[in-house]
Amino acid sequence: MPTINELFKRLEKLVVDNSPTILTAIGVMGTLTTAYLTGRASFKAAEILSYAENGKHLGARKPIEFREKVQLCWKLYIPAAGTAVVTIAAIIGANRIGTRRAAALAAAYSVSERAFEEYRAKVIEKLGDRKEEAVRDEIAQDRVKRDPVDDRTVIVSGRGEVLCYEAYTGRYFKSDMETLRKAENDINRQVIHDGFASLGDFYDLVGLPKTSVSDEIGWTSEKPLEIHFSSVLSNDNIPCISIEYRGVPIRHFDRFS
Repeated sequence: MPTINELFKRLEKLVVDNSPTILTAIGVMGTLTTAYLTGRASFKAAEILSYAENGKHLGARKPIEFREKVQLCWKLYIPAAGTAVVTIAAIIGANRIGTRRAAALAAAYSVSERAFEEYRAKVIEKLGDRKEEAVRDEIAQDRVKRDPVDDRTVIVSGRGEVLCYEAYTGRYFKSDMETLRKAENDINRQVIHDGFASLGDFYDLVGLPKTSVSDEIGWTSEKPLEIHFSSVLSNDNIPCISIEYRGVPIRHFDRFS
């Protein structure tokens, strides 16, 4: 059985891991609570001001100044103001945590990308282009074996009948070499014209649905799209085209233009 200290640490980790979600929920609830408390305070303030202005306790009408109104009612809005402060703090906190985590992921992605490029360059230097190509082809075949087509849905893109495997997302779809080559050329034409193109743009051209991050990564004029095609066999010996991007799509690609 875990000790109380271990349970506390697990709870602490759970809260830290889910802090953006928790703070966002607090922000939403705080917004609703602030609106409710403000409305309730306004009703009470209206009653107090009506009583004071009509002078019911004196039997005659009694106009009051703005300063007097504030003095009569400001305490009613303390709960709403306190809730609003907590709500704002929660929203700001959630945004800061999200921004910090996104920056950390971007930094880790950049380090991984640089390490991959250095490793690939060294492999080419030691083995030569042809052997590096052979290694890529073997890796592509291993990936297809690990992700058998029987276990996945094949996306019918309407752009060909050849089975294809996109290594970046591990999706199978139907296309052909002509469509894929044309998509590569169109993306690089867009890169030359606009300075950048996203992975989502490439998916549109080959008939693949976009992912949650496909519009956030892409290629630039400094690192254009270059596809490596490997001819592999699926687990039931169906010929398959494996697609791998030599230069992996990068984040903040649109800032290079």
